[in-house]
Amino acid sequence: MYFSRKNLSIPYIIFLLAFVAAPMLVVLYYAFTNGEGQFTMTNFIGFFTSPNTIGTLLYSIMIALSVTVLCLLLAYPSAYLLARLHGHKKPILLMLFVLPMWINFTLRITALKEVLTTLEGNLAFHPFLNTVIGMTYDFLPFMILPLYTVLEKLDTSLMEAAADLGANPVQVFLKVTLPLSVPGILSGITMVFLPAMTNYVVLDMMYNSTYIMGSLISSYFSAYDWHNGSMISIVLLLIIFVLTIATKQFGDEANENRGTVL
Repeated sequence: MYFSRKNLSIPYIIFLLAFVAAPMLVVLYYAFTNGEGQFTMTNFIGFFTSPNTIGTLLYSIMIALSVTVLCLLLAYPSAYLLARLHGHKKPILLMLFVLPMWINFTLRITALKEVLTTLEGNLAFHPFLNTVIGMTYDFLPFMILPLYTVLEKLDTSLMEAAADLGANPVQVFLKVTLPLSVPGILSGITMVFLPAMTNYVVLDMMYNSTYIMGSLISSYFSAYDWHNGSMISIVLLLIIFVLTIATKQFGDEANENRGTVL
């Protein structure tokens, strides 16, 4: 029996319809209806007019930005040094960076909590700081790997050419290496920023009683309020969509300018 490429895609299409499209339709239905099943925009109006929900959104964005910036500052030099290494040490160090992803999330955060408790005494005194530290520890490998993948594939002859033309090491980095690594930076930002807005488990484990978007969704669904829970899910989906479009456009501009880096 002959199978074309289209036939091979059928299982994937079925999976998407059953586990992506169908749940999304359910979320859309509840987001735009009330308890009587009537179409309404009250859920969205209530979200954007309530100081509590807007405050939760801004707090979530503040945490996500802090975690993303900190991850980028820590991940870029690590990925750069790892990409420039040669010999048998490189696979070993790469394994050490990836190894935390193999360990259970709860175990890692519990271990970090014990370390912070030893240093601080009472984690409740620094809830925001500890939350950022916990999320950074959790998401750092997701920033390192995209950066490493891009930096490892860079053509070193470009850096050598820039140096031959009189650029010092700082200029080589700022005008060649950094622009060429923009796709990895954007990929890492996407993989860290969005989960950091919703990962309320770290807040709970670090004794942070403040809500973020993930906490808000969980509280609504726990109270069987599917309408407001679905509405917030749609708001997050729109934020993800806007961020994806923005990063894609920025990445396309970076690729267009790649030929004029030098």
